[in-house]
Amino acid sequence: MQVLVVGAGVVGLAVARAAARSGADVIVAEAAAAIGTGISSRNSEVIHAGIYYPTGSARARLCAPGRRMLYDFCASHGVPHRKCGKLIVATEAAELARLESIHAQGRANGVEGLELIDGTAARRLEPALACTAAMCSPETGIIDSHSYMTALRGDLEDHGGRIAFNTRIERLAPAGRGWRAGFGDEAQWVQFDAVVNAAGLGAQRLGGATEGYPPARLPRLVLAKGNYFSCAGRPVFSRLVYPVPIPGGLGVHVTLDLAGRMRFGPDVEWTEHENYDVDPDRAAAFYRCIRGYWPELPDGSLRPDYAGIRPKTTGPGEPAADFMIDAPKDHGLAGLVHLFGIESPGLTAALSLGEEVVPYLSS
Repeated sequence: MQVLVVGAGVVGLAVARAAARSGADVIVAEAAAAIGTGISSRNSEVIHAGIYYPTGSARARLCAPGRRMLYDFCASHGVPHRKCGKLIVATEAAELARLESIHAQGRANGVEGLELIDGTAARRLEPALACTAAMCSPETGIIDSHSYMTALRGDLEDHGGRIAFNTRIERLAPAGRGWRAGFGDEAQWVQFDAVVNAAGLGAQRLGGATEGYPPARLPRLVLAKGNYFSCAGRPVFSRLVYPVPIPGGLGVHVTLDLAGRMRFGPDVEWTEHENYDVDPDRAAAFYRCIRGYWPELPDGSLRPDYAGIRPKTTGPGEPAADFMIDAPKDHGLAGLVHLFGIESPGLTAALSLGEEVVPYLSS
C-alpha cells in the first residue's frame, strides 16, 4: 500500500512511522524545508499526563496511553526527557472545588499517582510557591521535541519511508480505489492508495480542497496564539507549576526546559492571522498571573521569548473541541483521514494517534 502523509510535524511523523512499520510504502509531503517547523516547534514541550480531558474523548483516550508509549520511546531511542512532575495550584479558596474536579477527572482518565495536598505540603516541595492547595501529577514531564521528531524520522526512514520537502499538496481527488495528490503551481499529480491530512494549521485548507469531501464536515479554523516570556536568573521551581485552567488553555504556567531555563506561558490571544511576534506589553498580565503563585517574581525579569498558534475548531466563549479524526467510517471516502484541531496534547498523544489512524487507511 502506498500512503501519503501531508505534514512533517510530530503528528504527521508519528502517523507516517506507524504506517511504515505496518508495511506501507510511505511518503510524507512537507511544505517547508525541514521537519517540525510549525506547531510542533512552538509549544511548551510538556509530556502531559492526561488529566483535564473529558472521559471518553479522543484526547483522553489517546493522551495517557500516548504518554506511556512516549516515555518508552524516549528511553529506547535516547531522546532527552525528564519526568519532573507538576503541581496544579489553587491560589484562593474559590478555586478549591475546581481543583478537586480536576483531580476527579484525572483519576477517571486513569492517570496514575495524582494526589491532592494542602498549601503547606506544596511549599515543602516548592518553597517559592504560594497556594492554598495543589494537586501533584508525578507522571508529567518535559521533552526535547526536536530530538523526538528526529527520532521519529529515523524510524520512518529505517522502514523505507521518505520525506519530500518543499512540497505543498494543493488538492486531493479520488482516483479509482485510491487518491491523486496535486502539488506545485502546474498541478503535477501523484497517485496513492491512501492519504492522511496531518497539515496542522493547513489541515482545513486541504480538507476544503479534497474533491468529494462533504463541505458540512469541514470544521472552521480558529487561531489561538500562545505567547511565552523567559525569566532571567536561575529557576526557582524544580517542577512545572500550573494554575487552575482558564478558558481556551491551561493558563500561564511555569515551563522548564532540559537546558535548565525557566519560561512562562502560554496565554491565550485569539487572532485571525499567523503572527509569531510577542508583544512586550503583554508582560503586565503575565506579572499579575504569575505573582498569584510566585509573589516574589522580581520586577523586570520577564523577556518576550516565542509564540505558538493552536489550530482550534472552537472560539472564545465556546466549549473546547475534541480532536477531530475524520475517517472513512465518518465521511464515507475510502483511504482518507483528515486530522483537524490536533492541538495540546498532540505531542504527547502522537504515537497512540498514529496507531489509531493506520487501520483506517485500508478501510
